[in-house]
Amino acid sequence: MAVGYPMRDLGSVHLAPRVRRIRPSPTAVISERLRELKAAGREVINLGEGELDFDTPAHVAEAGIAAIRRGDTKYTSVAGTSELKRAIAEKFLRENGLDFQPEEIIAGSGAKQIIFNALLATVREGDEVIVPAPYWVSYPDMVRLADGTPRIAACEENAGWKLRPEALAAAITQRTRWLLLNSPNNPTGAVYSAAELEALAEVLMAHEHVLVLSDDIYEQIVYDGSFATLAQVAPRLRNRILTVNGVSKSYSMTGWRLGYAAGPTWLIEAIEKLQSQSTSNPSSISQAAAAEALRGDQSFLRTWLVELKGKKDEAVKILNEAPQLRCRPPAGAFYLFVDCSAALGQKTTASRVIETDADLAAYFVDEAGVGTVAGAAFGVSPYLRIAYAVPQPILRLACLRIVESCKLLR
Repeated sequence: MAVGYPMRDLGSVHLAPRVRRIRPSPTAVISERLRELKAAGREVINLGEGELDFDTPAHVAEAGIAAIRRGDTKYTSVAGTSELKRAIAEKFLRENGLDFQPEEIIAGSGAKQIIFNALLATVREGDEVIVPAPYWVSYPDMVRLADGTPRIAACEENAGWKLRPEALAAAITQRTRWLLLNSPNNPTGAVYSAAELEALAEVLMAHEHVLVLSDDIYEQIVYDGSFATLAQVAPRLRNRILTVNGVSKSYSMTGWRLGYAAGPTWLIEAIEKLQSQSTSNPSSISQAAAAEALRGDQSFLRTWLVELKGKKDEAVKILNEAPQLRCRPPAGAFYLFVDCSAALGQKTTASRVIETDADLAAYFVDEAGVGTVAGAAFGVSPYLRIAYAVPQPILRLACLRIVESCKLLR
């Protein structure tokens, strides 16, 4: 007869401390919860996932298919094919006035991988990374995985959710390694003007030890004003800036997993070294499609932008009919960051008190079958992030369900 031994928590024995420092992606968690409800037969609408509902443009998809047919299915250079690097360089010169050489460019399996590798290559234990809040959910956890400390710099709604020069100056210490700057911003849709970037650059000029990661992944989705990137408006800082972009958001290619970046050669080489020992080159098929996306017909972007603006405007109008919600139209990206402070303290029909924005997000899942993401995941409460890049009839239905659910709160 087998001798009984007490069960041990093998995770506590074998898992590295770095895993305990991070949390699962909150956006992935809500998406998984909705998938479970859908599998159980519940009708649900996911407004928590950050991707366009448009298909990848046909000419871009065909470029990927053509690559398969001609046998471009082997390893490529770790940092990307020469063709893709040329397309990226052409894009930066054409759209941003930035002239990069091939050795200053790298492609990876999504912009997310490049950001993570950049932090891993440069952040030492005890280093700080300035993360303006609201922030993309992965920034702080990436910093922690790299043994750094996220230093959250609060941005105010009445300042357009943008980092002010004085707040940046106050956040910088001798231990600061990076500033992470995201425009158009996820989750707020805030877009920095060239003048606002120049004001931040003036602060950075006095701190030569601070690098800047400019996350431009939503570059093409701007409704008000025009897009500017830091390396473009502050060439004096160019040797300290990593400009990150990709085809996931603007070209509706999230599943293709193709991001790219340009910056100083020493940093690109370090990122490439890490990539060579992890994923190696990004998909050869995705590289061919991305080259076509950057070089080919761009006219569909204008059509998409008109459609997105229509969705945004309708969602803002409907959601503002709920007295518990206050929604300002964003300048870019495809998210609404909705103030839900008036819902706190109210009770559901089941007498549950809405104490936090997470409670309200859970209530909308249970009552309305609609998934949103609590502002706490982005470092600011009480807010909800709503992704409106879904088919307009579905978006309208989801927003109406949210408003009706709010009417049940007391």
